[in-house]
Amino acid sequence: MRFISFLFFFISCNNQDNFIDDSQSEINLKTIEIYLLDTLNDSRAYCIDMMGYKNDADVNKSLQAHSCYSYQGEISVDQGFDENKITNEMFYVTHFKMCMEAEKIEKSSGLGLKNCDKNDRQKFILENNGRIHPKTNTNLCLTVSKNFREGGGGNPVHLIRNLTLENCDDKISSRQKWGIRGIN
Repeated sequence: MRFISFLFFFISCNNQDNFIDDSQSEINLKTIEIYLLDTLNDSRAYCIDMMGYKNDADVNKSLQAHSCYSYQGEISVDQGFDENKITNEMFYVTHFKMCMEAEKIEKSSGLGLKNCDKNDRQKFILENNGRIHPKTNTNLCLTVSKNFREGGGGNPVHLIRNLTLENCDDKISSRQKWGIRGIN
């Protein structure tokens, strides 16, 4: 019986969950939002966001830039990323346990969420200058679109912009520079 118990313990301890180390305690976990430094036309700022609403967000749809929800007093589950994983080149949505992934590492590619497997389309660097780019192509930057549309709620109404990889360009840096923040 001891052998079976040991074997069960050994197998369960060696089970890896898609390369994600979930051994961090909740104490060390820091959920943050990733927001565009220039507020453009929304004083709440734009955050990387999932399509859908909070817990009902759709992991199968593209990521977008959306009015940050932190003005409501907390970081929403569909905008919450694990700060510790960003330093490891992974933009991990904590609540949904998925990673940001580019459709392709090329201009105009959209971004979505996929199971984390550390492929090159999931590796992103947040530079000190605020630019986010794929690790394998420093000439591409995470960029919000020039155009915006109104969302389905908020007062004032929430705003949405598309999110793509575009050539890094100082002329559009207002749409390419990002920061991270938590709720104090």
